Amino acid sequence: MSNPSIQRGRLAKKIALITGAASGIGKATAILLAREGAKVAVTDIDGNGAQDTASEIASLGGTAVPYSLDVTSEDEWQRVIDDLLRKWERLDILVNNAGISFAKPLVEMSLAEWRKVFAVNLDGVFLGTKHGTNAMRKGGGGSIINVASASGIKAGAGASAYCASKAAVRMFSKVAALECAQNGDNIRVNTVSPGGVMTPMWESMGFWQDMKAQAGSAEASWQAMSQDVPLKRFATPDEIAAAILYLASAESAYVTAAELVIDGGYTA
Repeated sequence: MSNPSIQRGRLAKKIALITGAASGIGKATAILLAREGAKVAVTDIDGNGAQDTASEIASLGGTAVPYSLDVTSEDEWQRVIDDLLRKWERLDILVNNAGISFAKPLVEMSLAEWRKVFAVNLDGVFLGTKHGTNAMRKGGGGSIINVASASGIKAGAGASAYCASKAAVRMFSKVAALECAQNGDNIRVNTVSPGGVMTPMWESMGFWQDMKAQAGSAEASWQAMSQDVPLKRFATPDEIAAAILYLASAESAYVTAAELVIDGGYTA
């Protein structure tokens, strides 16, 4: 970001909750929304990581509260939402970003592995959208942004669970948007579908170290992985966060049930 300090602006007086905010897209989004004036509930299954993000926001002059949250648990969602409403009385923006990546040929995949991917990537979005909608109704409306993936649009061999879960997020979000519109809730629901993004998630995958050793550096590894992308690079987390900010702000007031694909042309 060009200016690391908090700048009050497009989201002044708004309350936001972001999942998976300890690193990557979630962390970048939490910091950007705080820069634009939102009070941010920073959530992650990694409670220490959520605390680190919240502390960074506070050091920049913003307002953030960390929560440990397993997005697959309805009880934990209810706990976090209830505490947030007690603390700040409303919820205006929800970013369902938490997700896991997984790759294995389908004939080698166990049912438990399949279900784990769907539990985080789809059940977590369902639970967040359900409880977020109920909270936003009490405050007169809001914006929900669900993070899908270009892999939910363009299939990749070996990634059946991940691709299927992200495709389901896209359709689920459209249905949720229509229900909110029909109910007159003043709640918009949209998705962003990133392509490859330079996040720590990649570096935690088994093949990364082999690729890095073969390519000679992390930068060379990113370049090698992005050769199928027309723009010949992966996105930065900040670039995805900027798109989420647009969908969270009043500038997208007429946008709902939409998909914002940010993939450097990968799915074209």
